[in-house]
Amino acid sequence: MNPVDYLRISLIDRCNFRCLYCMPEGSELDYVLQQQLLTHSELLTLLREVFIPVGFTKFRLTGGEPLLRPGVVDLVRSIASIPETRDLSMTTNGFLLAGMAENLYNAGLRRINISLDSLEPETFDKIIGSRGRSRWMQVWEGIQAAYQAGFDPLKLNVVVIPGVNDGEILDLAELTINRNWHVRFIEFMPIGNGDLFGDKGWVASADLRQQISEKYGLAESGIRGNGPADVFQIPGAKGTLGFISQMSECFCDRCNRMRLSADGWLRPCLLNETGQIDLKTALRNGVSTVELRDRVRHILEIKPEINFKQRDSGTTQGNYSRTMSQIGG
Repeated sequence: MNPVDYLRISLIDRCNFRCLYCMPEGSELDYVLQQQLLTHSELLTLLREVFIPVGFTKFRLTGGEPLLRPGVVDLVRSIASIPETRDLSMTTNGFLLAGMAENLYNAGLRRINISLDSLEPETFDKIIGSRGRSRWMQVWEGIQAAYQAGFDPLKLNVVVIPGVNDGEILDLAELTINRNWHVRFIEFMPIGNGDLFGDKGWVASADLRQQISEKYGLAESGIRGNGPADVFQIPGAKGTLGFISQMSECFCDRCNRMRLSADGWLRPCLLNETGQIDLKTALRNGVSTVELRDRVRHILEIKPEINFKQRDSGTTQGNYSRTMSQIGG
């Protein structure tokens, strides 16, 4: 496996969208109470005294929706100012981004991923569960604001859902031709919502590549990211196309990440709940950061075992105790 040096940090489990693939319609979520969230001080202590000493240098802020977290700009500034931070990025739905993009950039954030599952407002609103209030234009304005603020490259995440937005693949791919935007097509993952789209709720990346190649041509790109995407490029395009194929093409051997939930649980594998540890409770109970480092080192040692041998056996009867929004993506 690759060295594990990348931590995805969920700042909050709440979101102002209810996307079908993240918070299925009708599901009742028990949100984490404010006092159960890691405080900024606790998170910074864990980063400085636990995660960085064991080798983590790349951090991505996620949610829920991270821009809902009070004081998020100040937190970005604090993490960016840590000398060992080599890379700091964020994944957001973009709804609040227009008014915050410049402040986030000035605070030290340099890379941002924005969810954009459709270019058609009606389809977009259906996916996000807008309940009659269109949100597409505000998200599009957030994307423009981020680009103007200096986020370069700017990535757009697209979860491909058969029968919903899979007819827009070529239009979304075309966004990369004249802009230095990087579109990432993501296979839907049945985390906490396996019955959502029937027997096969995902479209294989190979099928998407074939569609794009037949229309525009497609070649492997020399540009690589921090994540598991296979990166391609339309000949002559300014941006790139990435394909994250967690359902059709196992990439466990390339995994370089762990996930920290908003309430302080460290999860070594997205697809597997084996080995999770509760860092927040331990920290609040007075366990030393030296001891916490040892616990995290142990998880790092057994991560290959969890990723490969236990990939399909880490949940109870195939059920996940948390949905994607609660894990942090």
